[in-house]
Amino acid sequence: METINDTLTIPLNNALFHLGDAPDAWQAWFEDDTWEPVTLPHDWSVHLPFSQEYSSGTGYLAGGIGWYRIHITPDEAWKGKQIRIHFDSVYKNSRVWCNSSYLGERPNGYISFGYDVSDCFRFDADNIISVYVDRRELSDSRWFTGSGITGRVTLTISEKIYPVDNGIFFHTPKVENDHADYEIVNNLVNATDKSSLITVTNVIFDDAGKLVGEAVSQTTIMAQATMQVTNFGTIQDPKLWSPEDPSLYTVKTYISYQKAYQVHEMKVGIRSFRFHPDRGFFLNGKPYKFKGVCLHHDAGCLGAAVPYEVWCRRLIKLKKMGCNAIRMSHNPHMPELYTLCDLLGFFVMDEAFDEWEGPKNKWWQGHNVYPPKHQGYYTDFPVWHERDLTDMILRDRNHPSVILWSIGNEIDYPNDPYCHPDFVSISGSCVTGNNDANKPEAERMYNPARPNAKRLTVLAKQLCDIVKKADTTHPVTLAAAFPELSAKLGFIDAVDVVGYNYRENLYAEHHLAFPEKPFLGSENGHRLQDWHAVTDNEYISGQFLWTGIDYLGEAHGWPVHGSGAGLITLAGFEKPGYYRRQSFWSDEPMIRLTTVRQTDNCVTPWGETAEDAYACEFAASGESWNYCAGEMITVKCYTNLKSVELFLNNKSLGIYEKDNDKDCILTTVRFEPGTLTAKGSENDISVSHSLYTTLVSCQMRIQEYTLNEEARNIIANAVGYRNPIHQFEVTMLDGNNRRVYHDSTLLTVTIENGTLLGLENGDLADITEYTANYRRAYRGQLLIYAADNEDTSATTPLTVTVRGDMVRTETIKADS
Repeated sequence: METINDTLTIPLNNALFHLGDAPDAWQAWFEDDTWEPVTLPHDWSVHLPFSQEYSSGTGYLAGGIGWYRIHITPDEAWKGKQIRIHFDSVYKNSRVWCNSSYLGERPNGYISFGYDVSDCFRFDADNIISVYVDRRELSDSRWFTGSGITGRVTLTISEKIYPVDNGIFFHTPKVENDHADYEIVNNLVNATDKSSLITVTNVIFDDAGKLVGEAVSQTTIMAQATMQVTNFGTIQDPKLWSPEDPSLYTVKTYISYQKAYQVHEMKVGIRSFRFHPDRGFFLNGKPYKFKGVCLHHDAGCLGAAVPYEVWCRRLIKLKKMGCNAIRMSHNPHMPELYTLCDLLGFFVMDEAFDEWEGPKNKWWQGHNVYPPKHQGYYTDFPVWHERDLTDMILRDRNHPSVILWSIGNEIDYPNDPYCHPDFVSISGSCVTGNNDANKPEAERMYNPARPNAKRLTVLAKQLCDIVKKADTTHPVTLAAAFPELSAKLGFIDAVDVVGYNYRENLYAEHHLAFPEKPFLGSENGHRLQDWHAVTDNEYISGQFLWTGIDYLGEAHGWPVHGSGAGLITLAGFEKPGYYRRQSFWSDEPMIRLTTVRQTDNCVTPWGETAEDAYACEFAASGESWNYCAGEMITVKCYTNLKSVELFLNNKSLGIYEKDNDKDCILTTVRFEPGTLTAKGSENDISVSHSLYTTLVSCQMRIQEYTLNEEARNIIANAVGYRNPIHQFEVTMLDGNNRRVYHDSTLLTVTIENGTLLGLENGDLADITEYTANYRRAYRGQLLIYAADNEDTSATTPLTVTVRGDMVRTETIKADS
């Protein structure tokens, strides 16, 4: 189809920023020449120092009021067009003006939104978009939120008849092996003063660019009106989307009136799925278990303004671990993350809320340290919940990765704030939730003055109805925290799939009590028995570990400013627990050794008291073979092989069989310097892993993390753009080129022909300002984020130099 005047999307990457209130900054003539130039997306919180005066719940980082001013130079070609501005996310309480004209507000800091600026757009001068952000509430969340324009901003230039935002929906009501019937719903706007006869064409291409489907409708759209046009068709021999083969199609939409023009393009997948109350989850007729993790949205030193390339590195590591599912905790995440899940083959649970009309406790002096504060979204919920929930669904419904809408997380948490007389009969004199360690008994007892938990049943039904009004093609779930009571009060009645947080003990009982309901673990601990609760019960669709990656906030107390519950650090490096989980979830043969001095008492990273040597070793283990001569060392070998042979300095210590009731092979070895190795094989594939006694570090290795050009182009094409970002992994080495696990050298980083975006080591107790160009290595590693500038080129590439005391300076040039 020959087209002209295609819809134009322009990224607005540059803004001027002022921290603090500037009451007149909404006016177009306001002088902003002294404001700080920033690149969008932008999170001002991570550009400020850590301080104990701020909230532990949100990572001991500041908020405040901030203003942004975006200058847009008009193009004469835009005259007579429809002009709209889109924000992927602004945290929070945003207000937006265009050339002094007020456009609106959005309290929710995670949801995407936009405004039509056609009537106030100027062509005789620069256009000024003014954005006010109010993040004065520092205890507004139980985790780090970020502050500012944390998502992308784009300007869309289109013809006067165009799709509404997120108004085109592709789905396949019938999928067979040899064909798939599809429907494409086109919600359109006519912003002209004339009714028009239009032709709406949807064309579908496979991943090789071959045309595989085309559907056309002709209709009249009335002046200044909206209407829905639905096209139907069939694709022969479709490539079905799955975690193993995440095939995607491209859908392009054209409108013709007077002329033909493209108005939209998106990636979609073809698949069928269902939940069965007795047999679990099925994709394309095949049973699957969710090997899932929960994720928060920050990336350490980058805060909430995370380039998608950072998420790509993280997701690829999770995929290698055997993970196949992501829970977006506990809010909508950046749109690009869903696209990456489509491309890489992850199932997604998309979650809307962490609280409804009742405020949860927000810890600001350390976890469970009273008194809490009660700031947050609940004050906006009564007015905004329907729009926020609907907008999340409309934005994300085309992603083949998304298979569940979650309307809330732990809304039924006992006494936070909802209560009920039956609390006492269920749990005795006081109630204990999954996160109530050290809470005073008085805070866990029935209090008739608290809001009645029966109210949650009414709200859950209302939210489910809102979801079904917006979308009937995905099931609805929620993550229940105290189903011992809430399920009996009707809390789960309206949802299609029931999610339980840390309630594996109730699976069998509630499967019998609610025989029509499918169940899954919506949030789970890391114990092997919790995974066995999935594998031993066909009716449980899977689990979502808390968490996949460490995150800022929910800190237990200064100077720790984040949660270490993840399997991967804030810097994106694998922890020992990563390999433990890989031994449960991955089908690829693997072996990994960790060691620790023998000890009696310890606590796991997610706060559980270790019950035996297995859990205790995991709590404190590391990939080190540096101990004192003659010490007795606990050695733990994570593997999915039936047996491994252990060697110390090439001498066999014996062959060890894997006990499937244990998470590892566990033994004790008397330390002697040298090399500890585990070897094994399966189906003619041999694998091994070694730990070495290392010397002090004297050098480092810098490697840029990058994908091959083809993979980068595929991802950039799907996402729609590419960031000029580089990720460099620094590893501290001894003279034998071996990683020095306990190294913590202070490293200084300088950048030529580019900009340093941040340094992250994953140490949650390191309160070095994120704006500093120095940071200590942690566990012998450091991650460097850098970006090209306008002068960067193949002949003048971005160059990174890293220096440290008593180690050799290293320099690397970035991949072009």
